Amino acid sequence: MARVHSVPMATDLAWGAPLTEDDLATMPDDGHRYELIDGSLIVTPAPGLHHQICVTALGALLGTNGPPELRVLVAPFDVRLSRLTVLQPDVLVAPKSDFGEARLEQAPVLAVEVLSPSTRRIDLGTKRLAFEAAGVTAYWLVDPDGPNLTVLELHDQGRYVERGTVTGDETYHATIPFPVTVVPARLLD
Repeated sequence: MARVHSVPMATDLAWGAPLTEDDLATMPDDGHRYELIDGSLIVTPAPGLHHQICVTALGALLGTNGPPELRVLVAPFDVRLSRLTVLQPDVLVAPKSDFGEARLEQAPVLAVEVLSPSTRRIDLGTKRLAFEAAGVTAYWLVDPDGPNLTVLELHDQGRYVERGTVTGDETYHATIPFPVTVVPARLLD
């Protein structure tokens, strides 16, 4: 019996020009995550087990501890920072009033990325810079291999400063986006 291979549909994109949110809307629904940063397309594969366990645990922790005026969502959900930058943080927290039906139209209060081999460099570099430039108040990086949590917050001059890093059973007592205690090891339970 012959194996049937699915062939992804080709997408026509402008050559030599930055991509826009309109181009992003033409991407196939194929299990990959498609994001734009300054008009450049970032494509990453579906995440692995430990990544998803951390995302689910963190989404639940934030969702049960947050105030009623804030909404916590896990990816995939678009955050439109500009016409040329549309991202999907693993977890995001923003005022309920800021959400549109299809996406968040402005910077969230908190964006969280759970590191994986395919996204580590983007999350630590390009996405960090994009969230910082957009004014995302807090940016958390979770590394399931540690496990550890690194918390970055905007300083007066619009730059991220590291507020803390905790590993394993150590606790981080966050104040932004609201008071909550995070223990990295518990994100993998």
